[in-house]
Amino acid sequence: MKRQARGGGPITIGASSAQTVEDKAASAGEHAQSPQLRRRLGRADLRAVPEARRALRELLRHWGKPGRSDIAELLTSELVTNAIVHTDHDAILTAIVGPHGLRVEVRDFVARRPRLRVPNADSCTNGRGLVLVQSLADDWGVRTHGVGKAVWFALDADAA
Repeated sequence: MKRQARGGGPITIGASSAQTVEDKAASAGEHAQSPQLRRRLGRADLRAVPEARRALRELLRHWGKPGRSDIAELLTSELVTNAIVHTDHDAILTAIVGPHGLRVEVRDFVARRPRLRVPNADSCTNGRGLVLVQSLADDWGVRTHGVGKAVWFALDADAA
C-alpha cells in the first residue's frame, strides 16, 4: 500500500493526513511502551549515516520477517543522507516499532520539499534515494511542519 508514491501522472509527494511518529504513537496510547529510537543528526555529519544504521539494527534485532530490518536500514540511511546532504541544518531521526510495524521519520528544518527523480542509466548514482523508498516502503510521504518537514516511511513487520 503505497498511497503517496504510486499512481498515474506526475508524482506528488505529500501526506497531509499523515500523523508524525510522535502523534501516531501517542494517539495509540503506546508512546511509552513502544521500542523507539530518537537521534539528533548533526549538520553535514556523514558519520550519522552508519551510526543511524547501527542504532536501527539494534532496535530491530528481533523485529519482523527476515530481510525486513535490512530494508528498514537501507531506507533509513537514504532519508538520513538526504537530510544531511540537501540541507544545511541538523535533523532528527525517530523510529518507532508499534503493533502494526515500523515507522521511521527524518525531520529537518528546511521547507524545501524533496523531489522524486527518476534516474536514467546514464546518470550518476545520486538521486535514487526516494525511488528506493517508493519501491520498498509499504507507505511513505512528506509532512510539512511550521519549520521544515518530515520525510517518513512505514514497513509492516510481516510483509513479504
